Amino acid sequence: MGLRLLCVVAHPDDECFAFGGALLLAADRGVRTSVICLTDGQAATHRGESKSAEELGAMRRAEFVASCRILGVAHEEIWDYQDAQLEFADFSKLAGRLVATIRTFQPNVVITFGGEGALNSHPDHTMVSAATTAAFHWAGNPKRYIDAGEIFQPERLFYLSSNFFLPDRRPPLLAPWTLTLDIRAVFARKQEAFAAHASQAPLMERTRALFEEHGQDERYVLAAAMEPHAATQSVDMFEGLAE
Repeated sequence: MGLRLLCVVAHPDDECFAFGGALLLAADRGVRTSVICLTDGQAATHRGESKSAEELGAMRRAEFVASCRILGVAHEEIWDYQDAQLEFADFSKLAGRLVATIRTFQPNVVITFGGEGALNSHPDHTMVSAATTAAFHWAGNPKRYIDAGEIFQPERLFYLSSNFFLPDRRPPLLAPWTLTLDIRAVFARKQEAFAAHASQAPLMERTRALFEEHGQDERYVLAAAMEPHAATQSVDMFEGLAE
């Protein structure tokens, strides 16, 4: 079946802004990738030329698909949760949907945000982290969500981390990274994917210099693995996994 990578995010543009390098590197080596985005980003500060929340949501859905094509994503979905309101969603139902997704797609590796909510400490990112973490563990548990498909246990869970902060934000409490991905070879395509989110052009301009200085790698922390072992530094998300 080959290696598979599942990325779970909160908003359109998270997939490229945060995880674009990992997704591109995986796709380039033949890994089948999938991105689940829980909202369509209707609460965004930057709204392009949209005249309503619904119009912005439709615009951002199209931008998300365009970005995923650039990132080589094999499968993408946007779910129907409300932007900026994930902390009030039914946690058990959300985790159950993710359990069903994991059992269907059967990823070797799952990537998502850490509990701090990423560089902007967004509560939606924190909730994505919590629900994805629960689903990672519960997907392999025969006592959880018995009607959500045949049990399947992914091998690794990674959280996004960072070695820099956003200058206009309160610094988050990031987990120390254990994985550094050199994304110089795919950096231009990561920027191209972000540019596909035309409605978010002001954000891209505001962060351009920061990512030109710091964006040549992506940092992750190994949050869970099938076999107990000491924390070590790595440069390959799939190191030691059967191709």
